[in-house]
Amino acid sequence: TESRALSNKDHSLLNGKVTRPSKPVEGFSGDSNGYVIGSEDEVGSMSETGDSVTMVLIPGLPDESNGECGAPISSCFWEWKPKFNVHYEISGSQNVNSPPLLFLPGFGVGSFHYEKQLKDLGRDYRVWAIDFLGQGMSLPTENPTSSSKEEDLVWGFGDKTEPWATDLVIGEPVYLVGNSLGGFVALYFAARNPQLVKGVTLLNATPFWGFLPNPIKSPRLARIFSWSGTFPLPESIRKLTEFVWQRISDPECIADVLRQVYADHSLNVDNVFHCILETTQHPAAAASFASIMFAPQAELSFREALSRCDMNGVPKCLMYGKEDPWVKPVWGLEVKKHVPEAPYYEISPAGHCPHDEVPEVVNYLLRGWIKSLESQGAAALPLLDDMQSENIQSSIAKDLEFVRQGSNKSVIVRFMGSSFSLWNRMESNFTSRFAKLETK
Repeated sequence: TESRALSNKDHSLLNGKVTRPSKPVEGFSGDSNGYVIGSEDEVGSMSETGDSVTMVLIPGLPDESNGECGAPISSCFWEWKPKFNVHYEISGSQNVNSPPLLFLPGFGVGSFHYEKQLKDLGRDYRVWAIDFLGQGMSLPTENPTSSSKEEDLVWGFGDKTEPWATDLVIGEPVYLVGNSLGGFVALYFAARNPQLVKGVTLLNATPFWGFLPNPIKSPRLARIFSWSGTFPLPESIRKLTEFVWQRISDPECIADVLRQVYADHSLNVDNVFHCILETTQHPAAAASFASIMFAPQAELSFREALSRCDMNGVPKCLMYGKEDPWVKPVWGLEVKKHVPEAPYYEISPAGHCPHDEVPEVVNYLLRGWIKSLESQGAAALPLLDDMQSENIQSSIAKDLEFVRQGSNKSVIVRFMGSSFSLWNRMESNFTSRFAKLETK
């Protein structure tokens, strides 16, 4: 489904006001010219820590309006179970000798959130993006529960589970890339199946998920909470679910969340807004939301999964948008502390979804990291082309410049070295602020 962006003058979402539409919402953002990171004299000269910043020119996305061709994307369905189709998108299938990449989305979004990776990286690799069950287009085609209420339009709250919908759970090794909840799932999958994973990239990965006790780790406590997110959903939580769902599925709430997680409010996220809104209108959406939110904790914690990946030699790469209001950089630095050898790239300005906000940068870093792994270290890591990675003890910052829709844009990317610590960060911030006071 196509949607068009409205002008700033006409668009209510940018002004923080939204009215419930009587038809699909047509736009979210105004112009999409890209980054506004400060006044001109602030760009490309100094990082926030006062370091000298080297300018690096990187490729932009394929400009289809200028005749450049991005990789074509195919939309596919896999019949995981009868009446339960898993939706995924694929590009670059003709690149038979290239490494395969699988992108896992965050909570509430789907494969559409990786369109910029599919079109760009699909020119070099085989690229998949999947919709988790209950998200995107991976929703049941029929009510997974039978109901004594003949006209119950809300699926999943019936009397008993249909036989085809029981046991709902979420060959070739792939590079996994996961954002937010998708990052947790990517790490967990790699910990359980290291033989199927060539490497894991975490994009602002959430460090925890699930609030109810795990029945294997805490069987006694789990008995108190008898429901574990499966169908049918208990009638006791129906009113609560409907109350919460009515609010979070409201277009104004969706728009507010997008304003929070994107650092650049001039970015065109109309398609993301429209796809999320479209999913909320499915009759199984509320029950799917409750099933995910009330799922028990995983058997492995984030830290345990990280340790198991480390023990099994699964390569890891960390990329975090610095302006993320939810998974703040301190979470990424905590991960870095446990896997000091993993490359860590902090991107600014960028929020919770750097792959969509600055895809040029994320795609560039991904290409470089995969190239380094595939060459067994013969190719240097991204941003370290002019020096050996073992010489980087603390951190370096570079200004990555690219062209977006005919305009030059740039962001600062900081690479954290093997001995970098939170104390290093605090020390450099203090030094920077002291230096700025001296120059006034």
